[in-house]
Amino acid sequence: MRPTTQVADRWAREDLEALSAKGLRRVLEPLDSPQGAEVRVGDERLVNFSSNDYLGLAASPSVRAAAASALERYGVGTGASRLVVGDMVPHQRLEARLARFERAEAVRLFNSGYAANTGILPALVGPGDAVFSDALNHASLVDGCRLSRARVVVYPHSDVAALTRALAETPARRKLVVTDSVFSMDGDVAPLRELVTACEAHGAALMVDEAHATGVLGARGAGLCEALGVEDRVDLRMGTLSKALGGLGAYVATSRAVADLLVSRARPFVYSTALPAALCAAAECAVDLVEHDPVPRERLWGHIHRFTEGLRALGLPAEPRSAIFPVILGEPSRALDAAKRLREAGLLVKAIRPPTVPDGTSRLRFCLSAAHSTGHIDLALEALRRVGVSRGP
Repeated sequence: MRPTTQVADRWAREDLEALSAKGLRRVLEPLDSPQGAEVRVGDERLVNFSSNDYLGLAASPSVRAAAASALERYGVGTGASRLVVGDMVPHQRLEARLARFERAEAVRLFNSGYAANTGILPALVGPGDAVFSDALNHASLVDGCRLSRARVVVYPHSDVAALTRALAETPARRKLVVTDSVFSMDGDVAPLRELVTACEAHGAALMVDEAHATGVLGARGAGLCEALGVEDRVDLRMGTLSKALGGLGAYVATSRAVADLLVSRARPFVYSTALPAALCAAAECAVDLVEHDPVPRERLWGHIHRFTEGLRALGLPAEPRSAIFPVILGEPSRALDAAKRLREAGLLVKAIRPPTVPDGTSRLRFCLSAAHSTGHIDLALEALRRVGVSRGP
């Protein structure tokens, strides 16, 4: 073995020690099973409340079969970016299918939600422009704002009045408002109708990240924009293939002109090897299931209401807004200890700590899935009761 590079190794050891002292060091825990309501971690069989597999499609037999068929026909890798020779029929088919699902002129695929958000924003705005970002937006939107080199105005979480003032007072060539629809760590939803009105009043474009809403919200599962009837008033809707759709990748639903511009300007699209065809076929199958089979979504919402009522009975605040439920405990050590005790009761509920969430708001984050049974939901509530978790520091 070659000797470790001494300088960088010393830096890393110093930083790891500092992270450990604050309870902020991360470690990997590989699963030895598919995603699902129950998973295997080492020798443990645990009920999984930390996955974004909201509809239980990650291990769906029909989705796996679609992927296997495309794998046999198209192989494993795509060999290049889509602008070289990596563009395949399954990419085109999936974009067309997603455009119908989103009722949009066009869709453009990306390799992940992070790639989408860090590619779209710099493609649309730059120096001389302004981006207005909710204070609790996902890190990928935060980084997309920074990479754009536009002026970034962060408005207080879901504060439409503050955003409206900022839009009126900020001079810029172009103005773009960006927000999550469902906020990934709190599970609350953006006031989209009011945001649309503010953007229209000030000539601003609006981009909505539907990552945690796609498949969960809306009559067809197309997200919060669909649920609120504002699809045609939002300039860009980003959705992922990796959460409720059970696969990997992301997309943006938008106008044909914007989709065409991204082919030339979105660097993660231009310079990344294309998604494997098998993943595109899997996602196409998943979209069909989401749109045409409402039963998993109805089952998920049954769990959401049951869990809401159970948390309230324990004295914990809860609202049935999405599949995400935070139990805020304060300091990292409290969240880690609560996660450990829940694990001893057979539950996998990861502790979420800074910088993912603000200082002082470390938490347990419960994610519900249609794959859960009512027994799983009741087990989680009983474990919380026995552990004695209460909200707040």
